[in-house]
Amino acid sequence: KDNCSRFWEFHTQAAEEHDNNFLELMLHHSGLFSTVSLSFIVVMESNLSHDPSDTTNALLTQLVQIRLGNFTAAGSTPLDPAFMWSPSALTLWIQMVAYASLSMSLLAAFAAVLGKQW
Repeated sequence: KDNCSRFWEFHTQAAEEHDNNFLELMLHHSGLFSTVSLSFIVVMESNLSHDPSDTTNALLTQLVQIRLGNFTAAGSTPLDPAFMWSPSALTLWIQMVAYASLSMSLLAAFAAVLGKQW
């Protein structure tokens, strides 16, 4: 064999090893990042719905007002505070970024798997 063919044989072998190591590293890191990102999403999920204790407190306040005979104050208390509740813009923005990062991380893991199969 001449020097040129030995060089390309060595180059091909080194490139395959490097590519396999890189794809393995990418697969592990994207999997770990997906797990951490998903745990943050699960924790932040409660910020997207109202607090059920607010409804309970409003109903208890209304019952106390009725018991005390103050029907005008009981009628002015909203029956369901959850009806007027909506998440803040910052909460929605953070959720969108978290879901986008999870999607990109899963897409990277998918690409790494495809690269390893190819």
